[in-house]
Amino acid sequence: MVFAPEQVRTFLAVAQSLSFTQAAAALGLRQPTVSHHIRKLEEAVGRPLLVRDTRSVRLTVDGEAMLGFARSILAAHAQAADYFAGTGMRGRLRFGVTDDLALTRVPRILRDFRHLNPGITLDLTVSQLSVQLERRVESGHVDVALLKTAAREGRGRLVRRDRLVWATAENSGLHWDEHHPVPLIVYQAPSPSRALAVQALEEAGIKYRVACTARGHNAVLAAARAGLGVSIFIRSLLPGDLSELPPSAGLPALGELDLVLITNPRAPAEPVEALTTAILAHANPNRPIHGANPAGPALPG
Repeated sequence: MVFAPEQVRTFLAVAQSLSFTQAAAALGLRQPTVSHHIRKLEEAVGRPLLVRDTRSVRLTVDGEAMLGFARSILAAHAQAADYFAGTGMRGRLRFGVTDDLALTRVPRILRDFRHLNPGITLDLTVSQLSVQLERRVESGHVDVALLKTAAREGRGRLVRRDRLVWATAENSGLHWDEHHPVPLIVYQAPSPSRALAVQALEEAGIKYRVACTARGHNAVLAAARAGLGVSIFIRSLLPGDLSELPPSAGLPALGELDLVLITNPRAPAEPVEALTTAILAHANPNRPIHGANPAGPALPG
């Protein structure tokens, strides 16, 4: 059984975006080509991988299984190609990540990438805000960045989608009602999580006040652990010593954020693709890119 890398890559793009149109745009292909790749891959495995109708695309059970295999196949293919080429990639790659995502499995991914690609000089930029990183990519100062955007904007390559939750410290004693506004701990603007929280509260007619404006992830953690207010976290990045508020707390649903990879089109294509593949290989929806402990996000052992 042989799986063509271009077909596997196309399947991965469709599975991540759940959209043939977005996958075609991300890969620079025509939509009929995307459909052809998916059909040929399904013929190779002998089972349907996707269910598609006029309004939606979803993975079958076999498609979910293939999602994990696809990342491993592409990573192995890239490593084999480098090995037998005998030269390996060379050059400089500038990678950016937001400070909260830098506390996930990202350091291990970068370490492994450097080990597999010793000819690449890897420069790292850690930024407090996604918008700052995006501007650095657009200006050519960063080649590829892992950051957060509002869900379904279709920018960059989707790593994973996760929902936002309200959280407080254990036994914080916080309360709110029509006479006491909800105390918020938020990033400085512009921030997608801050914007979604404010929008949700205003649409629900719930009064709020900004109890803390944080310039970075550590500041959010410090204010939340001090019990100063309610914070907003991506659910998979919620530290173990903070508690997700249940619906009975009376706060509205916050929606979702996308973790995406944004690439400068002038960046060196081969190193960017290799690092992108490495990050996607660790972002299986059933295997979070982060692990939490009472001290905060930690790398797996």
